[in-house]
Amino acid sequence: MALKRRVLLRTIPLAAPLVLAGCAGILAKQPYVPRSDWPLAPPPPAARMVEVRRGVVQVQGITAGPSLSERGLITLLADGSIHQGYYNRWATPPAQATTAALISWLQADGGFTAVVGEGSTLTPNLIIEGTLDTLLADPIHHEARATLTLVVAKPVGVGERPLAQRRLNAHVPLTGPTAPDLVAAQRAALAAVLAQAVAMVRSAG
Repeated sequence: MALKRRVLLRTIPLAAPLVLAGCAGILAKQPYVPRSDWPLAPPPPAARMVEVRRGVVQVQGITAGPSLSERGLITLLADGSIHQGYYNRWATPPAQATTAALISWLQADGGFTAVVGEGSTLTPNLIIEGTLDTLLADPIHHEARATLTLVVAKPVGVGERPLAQRRLNAHVPLTGPTAPDLVAAQRAALAAVLAQAVAMVRSAG
C-alpha cells in the first residue's frame, strides 16, 4: 500500500508541466491585437472673410451624455443595444474633443474678437454650454449619428440669460464596417453638428 502511494505522489508532479505546456500552446496561437487610438478632431472649414463682431465667446466644457464618458467607439447593434469598442478608441474622450473642436471652429469662423475656453481671464459676451448626447455608428441603417444639445447665453450680473437652445443632429452615410469606416463617418457627423453650432452662435451673437 505504501509503495502505491509513493508511485502516485511521483506521478502527479510530472503531469503538471504537461498541462501547463498545453495551455501555453493555446495562448501562443491567439493573435495579438493592438489597440488603436483615433483622433476625433474634424478640421474647421477655411476662415471666412467676414466682419469681426466685437465680443468674446467663452466655450464651457461640453459634458458627456450616456456612454460617452468612455473612449471606446460606439456601435449600435441590431437588438438596440450598444457595443463600446475595446481595441478601437478615441484618442481623447469625445466630449472633451468636441469642446476643443467647437473652439477651433468658432475661431476659424472669424466672426468674434476672441473665442476662449474655461479659465480665460477675458470677460465673455457670450457663454456656450452643451452636452454631447450621441456619437455612434449604426451599421444596420448604414449611417453614423451625432447629437449636440447647445445653449447660448449672455452674462447678466451674477447670472446668465439664455439666448438660444437647440438640439443639433446630423446623420451621415456609413460606407463600410471597418474601424476606419466607423471613424470617418462619426467624424463627418460631428463636423456637420459643429457647422450647425457655429451658425447658431453666429446668429445669437
